[in-house]
Amino acid sequence: MWKADSLRFGAFLAPFHPLDADPALQLRRDLDLMAHLDHLGFEEAWIGEHHSTGAEIVPAPDQFIAAAAERTSRIRFGTGVVSLPYHHPLVTVDRITQLDLQTRGRVVLGTGPGKIPLDAHMMGIDPADQRRMQGEALDAVLPLLRGEVVTMETDWFTLRDARAQLPTYDPAGIEVVAASTVSPNGSVLAGRNGLSLLSLAASSPSGFDALDRNWEIYEKVSAEHGHVADRARWRLVNPMFLAETQAEAERAVSRRIQAMAAYANRQNGRYPEWGRTPRGVIDHWRNDSLGEFGQAVIGTPDQAIAQIERLIEKTGGFGTLLILHVDMANWEDTKRSYELFASEVIPHFRGRNRNRQASLQFAEDHREQLIGRLVGALTKAHTDYYGESAGTGA
Repeated sequence: MWKADSLRFGAFLAPFHPLDADPALQLRRDLDLMAHLDHLGFEEAWIGEHHSTGAEIVPAPDQFIAAAAERTSRIRFGTGVVSLPYHHPLVTVDRITQLDLQTRGRVVLGTGPGKIPLDAHMMGIDPADQRRMQGEALDAVLPLLRGEVVTMETDWFTLRDARAQLPTYDPAGIEVVAASTVSPNGSVLAGRNGLSLLSLAASSPSGFDALDRNWEIYEKVSAEHGHVADRARWRLVNPMFLAETQAEAERAVSRRIQAMAAYANRQNGRYPEWGRTPRGVIDHWRNDSLGEFGQAVIGTPDQAIAQIERLIEKTGGFGTLLILHVDMANWEDTKRSYELFASEVIPHFRGRNRNRQASLQFAEDHREQLIGRLVGALTKAHTDYYGESAGTGA
């Protein structure tokens, strides 16, 4: 039976960055954030793959993870995601197994069809083919990861007596994840192949509405193919930025949040009225806006707790909550946001303070008895030393 205290927490970095700052510094800050998350006790960090449109500036998540792993000791890293149609399956397997060995088993292989239309356009890939290509790639990647020899030919790759020469760090293998948004495609693919599930659009209105339906599909298809749909292997993504007060959170993001809204709006050719002011963007993102930034928490730890509880109620329980990281505040405020989440939100769900609270409650409920005994013990000690006359002045 699923319990809230089993929840794990992490961050998902596309990463989203404004187009008016130095990308070299932005990448260094992202690496610094990995060390900060590791120090705070977050379990996972996911890094995306993108090749165009300017804001999402990591084209090679495995390279980023290799550098981040050397700055951390315990946090696990996910590729969020490797766009399988962009790579030959054997190269994908060789790179992830090398990374798995370098990190000593701290890698999760997140997979997807590719998200940004311009990426596919530049590579001459028809978007209509990407999901088919993702499935074909998985048909090769999964047996290669298991150490099998694969001979396979499609209209976009060929494998002849192919095998991965490196083993996985854990003999049980590398966890492989399929990304899902609104459509059931990701759930079907994950269920058919026994993969974990990553719901990237959990916070958008349409993605939120589809969560329970997509889980039911995942369970059904998993059972049909002899796999178990484990809620511990389900990850949800939601944007959050925290401060001590809602006003302080809004102040912290107000300088850069318009740039991030413009990134999404320009791709879609939309220039809405709400995008012209920080206040408009904050309200729109917070109030069930369309797109991946919808239902954003820009506020306090209590508001983050309420949103996670809303996701739990909708889904019936899941394994990991990943904070969608958006570069919309200065470094100090960004670090503080994660510190507040780690110090106040995570303990709420883990129940780490139950015994402390119960101890104080017991002391309060039995204060007369406990304090009475303490006073009696002090009085006796005083009398034993000074005698009965000490308290009378005789």
